Amino acid sequence: MKALIMAGGQGTRFWPLSRELYPKQLLKLGGGHTLLQETVLRLDPLVKPKDIFVVTSNKLLVDIKSQLGELGKGALPDNIILEPEPKNTAPAIGLAAVYLAKSDPEAVMAVLPSDHLIKDRAKFHSTLKKAGAFAKKGHLVVFGIGPDKPETGYGYIKLGKGVGSGAHMVERFVEKPDAKTAEAYVASGEYLWNSGMFVWKASAILGEIKRHMPELYKSLKKISAALGKKDEGKRLADEFAQIKPESIDYGVMEKSDNVVVVKASFDWSDLGSWSAIEDVIPPDKDGNVVVGRVVDLDCKGTTFYAEGRLVAAVGLTDMVVVDTADATLICRKDMTQKVKDVVGVLKQKGYDEYITHKTVKRPWGSYTVLQSGPGYKIKRIEVNPGAKLSHQMHHHRSEHWVVVAGTARVTNGDEVINVHVNESTFIPMSTGHRLENPGKVPLQIIEVQNGEYLEEDDIVRFGDDYGRS
Repeated sequence: MKALIMAGGQGTRFWPLSRELYPKQLLKLGGGHTLLQETVLRLDPLVKPKDIFVVTSNKLLVDIKSQLGELGKGALPDNIILEPEPKNTAPAIGLAAVYLAKSDPEAVMAVLPSDHLIKDRAKFHSTLKKAGAFAKKGHLVVFGIGPDKPETGYGYIKLGKGVGSGAHMVERFVEKPDAKTAEAYVASGEYLWNSGMFVWKASAILGEIKRHMPELYKSLKKISAALGKKDEGKRLADEFAQIKPESIDYGVMEKSDNVVVVKASFDWSDLGSWSAIEDVIPPDKDGNVVVGRVVDLDCKGTTFYAEGRLVAAVGLTDMVVVDTADATLICRKDMTQKVKDVVGVLKQKGYDEYITHKTVKRPWGSYTVLQSGPGYKIKRIEVNPGAKLSHQMHHHRSEHWVVVAGTARVTNGDEVINVHVNESTFIPMSTGHRLENPGKVPLQIIEVQNGEYLEEDDIVRFGDDYGRS
């Protein structure tokens, strides 16, 4: 069996902790590993690392590769399928199926989101094996979750004819219902939640795409013909640009008459909003989930997530309070699904807080934006011992570096120098440069940027240890 992990999503309902450039799947939520890493680890030993593939976007590539590399599982960081641009799940799954079908059209592939919470690995493996048996017979298989409440944030699956223990043909898929309809579904015992986890043969899903999404199939055929060619990247990008965005649910699953639903035997949460955080972190005796420096008086059933600053609250009931370095979310628990609408408003207003955090992690360390204004930006940069940034150049800005801790090895044009604490160096505009930490303690510098354009995409890389050049 092959495993395809979908890791290109933005996790907008988990804002402000989740950002466009550091989404939910890259976060650690109450554990030692990120959600992406947990998704990989729960496949062991059922699926070998060489058979695990990750679909993501170029903007997340470095962080995805870094997190996969931390697991120490050989080829994993190389098993990445890049979408040229986000087009929803149907094109992404079709692209991955094309890649896998090149070597084995009959390969059984499990399609798994990268941001779900599943604690019982043994039961997960058992369900996956059962689904694989139906997939080998040519069926499309979806995992269904037994509903324990009338949830309005999930799609539902109406059970059809039974085809085995805990398995049925799918009679129909149902959109996210209103509260009254959801209550009726749960009471009837005839519906399961749609988990968004699938198992099928590569040839089977491509056949269903051909039947129900012929335009997408034509594009996938062209992409398949381009694989391995010298201009593969350009041809793939050009073809992907023509594809219309569509989900696999709308495009295929709701139209196919060949879908089997296998009822999952494991506990599951898609961590779809802040109201689900108590699936990860148990509430206290008052029903509050508390993370960070929080003082709560007479609060009940409320989630507090404080990244750094002290948060104090009095008399809150069934609320969510999330405080980060640059943004704070306050909402009722029953309104957490609307957090994604907040992100939409931030985009419309041009607020950067939907894109990234003030402190941005990089494979070599991190940087924090301390202050910015017209024509300048001030950062604190920390470089891990032995690490180095890419050899790079900026067309629109100069940089002034002051070392505040450790020793910096600086490439500035043709010159390589060591810069010590309380010393500085100036990098002119359009000059090739590199920052390294040759020491055994973290290097910290203050960087002052000046120029007409100070965004992160003003960068030309000549060489890089992390595959970004």
